[in-house]
Amino acid sequence: MKKLILSALFLGMFSCSRQHSAPVKNEYPVQPVPFTAVQVTDDFWSHRIKTNHRVTIPIAIQKSRETGRIDNFRIAGGLMEGTFCTIYPFDDSDIYKIIEGAAYSLQMFPDLALEATIDSLITLIGLAQEDDGYLYTNRTIMGENSHPWAGRKRWELVDDLSHELYNLGHFYEAATAYYQATGKQEILEIALKSADLVDRDFGLGKIENWPGHQEIEIGLVKLYRITGEKRYLDLAKFFLDVRSHGTGKPRSYNQSHLPVTEQSEAVGHSVRAAYMWSGMADVAALTGDTAYVGAISRIWEDVVHRKFYFTGGIGAEGGHEGFGGSYELPNARAYCETCAAIANVFWNHRMFLMTGDSKYVDVLERSLYNNVLSGVSLEGDRFFYPNPLESHGQHERSEWFGCACCPSNICRFIPSMPGYVYAGTANDLYVNLYIPSRISLAIAGDSLTLVQTGDMPREGKQRITLHMKKPVRAKIRLRIPLWASDDTFPGNLYKFEDHVGQKTEITVNGQSAILRMDKGYAVLDRRWEPGDVVDINLPFEVRRVTAHPAIADNLGKMALQLGPLVYCAEFADQENGRVLDLRLNKSGNISFAWQDHQLGGCNMIKADGFRIRDSAEMNKKEPAIINAIPYYAWSHRGKGEMAVWLPTETDPGTEAQP
Repeated sequence: MKKLILSALFLGMFSCSRQHSAPVKNEYPVQPVPFTAVQVTDDFWSHRIKTNHRVTIPIAIQKSRETGRIDNFRIAGGLMEGTFCTIYPFDDSDIYKIIEGAAYSLQMFPDLALEATIDSLITLIGLAQEDDGYLYTNRTIMGENSHPWAGRKRWELVDDLSHELYNLGHFYEAATAYYQATGKQEILEIALKSADLVDRDFGLGKIENWPGHQEIEIGLVKLYRITGEKRYLDLAKFFLDVRSHGTGKPRSYNQSHLPVTEQSEAVGHSVRAAYMWSGMADVAALTGDTAYVGAISRIWEDVVHRKFYFTGGIGAEGGHEGFGGSYELPNARAYCETCAAIANVFWNHRMFLMTGDSKYVDVLERSLYNNVLSGVSLEGDRFFYPNPLESHGQHERSEWFGCACCPSNICRFIPSMPGYVYAGTANDLYVNLYIPSRISLAIAGDSLTLVQTGDMPREGKQRITLHMKKPVRAKIRLRIPLWASDDTFPGNLYKFEDHVGQKTEITVNGQSAILRMDKGYAVLDRRWEPGDVVDINLPFEVRRVTAHPAIADNLGKMALQLGPLVYCAEFADQENGRVLDLRLNKSGNISFAWQDHQLGGCNMIKADGFRIRDSAEMNKKEPAIINAIPYYAWSHRGKGEMAVWLPTETDPGTEAQP
């Protein structure tokens, strides 16, 4: 077999009443094992996936009722009277992301009540759609009095802030997901009717303009995969290629300042950017456009070497919710939008699928465990929009937002997370994330069940057990994370200040494995027997980290990391509730211990340090034990000080007195 079993489910190659074109031929060289084929069995991620189903999705639906997001569809569909109920013309997209998340979640947790709710939302969407396929409740309700961002007629401000095409991109993603999950065609028919209208209206010799907020490119690719209609792929490529030289106004804010193939730097709004780069990767994989690959590879270097937060966040500035200049990575006013971290995972996963290189998974993992998880509370009912790396006590999680893109994005992302754990080719299986789980797949023409056990991110020991009826010859590629080595990160933006005390150990049936390294993977190439056991012992040690000297906010400071988790000091764990007067020793005692009843269960770090005491005469310092928690868990115990980066001495330029 050329694909892993069930990969067609991920790619969406299902028959439907509208399919009448040739099936998809080209794809990524490496294929993901779809989340539907991965049974997560740990406490860390399985709890979050269940919480998303039981708490986050229902909350998002309820908030959408309370805020009028659902009523917008009722009004547009003629079921009730009124004006547009919500603040932004892109609020339709929140409903679409909730549907997508529910589609994913229903495949793990059959739920007739939730499915009935989603079916009712789909019916409302169908009623709100205009006869020719146009779907945008703000204009349907308000006509020429639409939101100022939308303009007075269709597509007038599509390159600016109308979000007409952005909304549709999320709807197309929701439609393919729900169709795949349930086999129900109503939502897919609505999506195809809409896409056919967009295809009639946009293109060379028609409206030659681009989306002001990229997203439809991803959605169109998913429609192409599910129907085989090449014009959807062509339209996605058109929206990318027309940027900067169509009829719109070029702006760096939405990455239309240059043709996409000529871009080399990450600029503008970070969510728009990462969605565009994800769409470029999809189109490149499906068309073989190497110019796209060159551009997103150059941009990746710019992001990872100069504009990437230690917590996996992108986007330094709140004003335009986007990238600053090189090394412009402030802590207290860091934006690091939750949506941007999710988009960064999308992008880096695609880069991995294109290359088979683990460096993209290293970036993905950092965003996943830190910035993404920081965006939702442990209880699944409160959220962060920005995710700063330092707080003076002014930050707290919110129940919802007027602009609710982040909570609805969490709804759809969390249940799809298992799809990032494994990937493969005809004869190779990639183990990308060490998350206890079980998969059954076909590889090298044979069936195989893989069971991964362990307690990541509590410790670094993992075990893989293979079950099959007969021996299988195949390569298993085990990713060796950069955090388990002396290389902190691709490039030189961050570095470990101490060496690992042990090396990664891999054994097969208790014997040291014969392996070779390839693109960050330890490759086990052998004839696998039923019951074979692979043990992976990754160094799991607290690491002190420093930043590139050009990052002004981090001069003279260090951060702490344990496994894939970035740590922070928070007020609730310090002796006097103060964090910002703490100083971390460059050397000295540092340890960690598991705390069952702390923040859902986590390792807490204790490190030697000292505290600066101000007096009328001089700065004084006294010994202190610094307690640190995983960054994702901050802001669960009230408002107070927090910092990821801790000074190692006094503030730069200040000499403390003993």
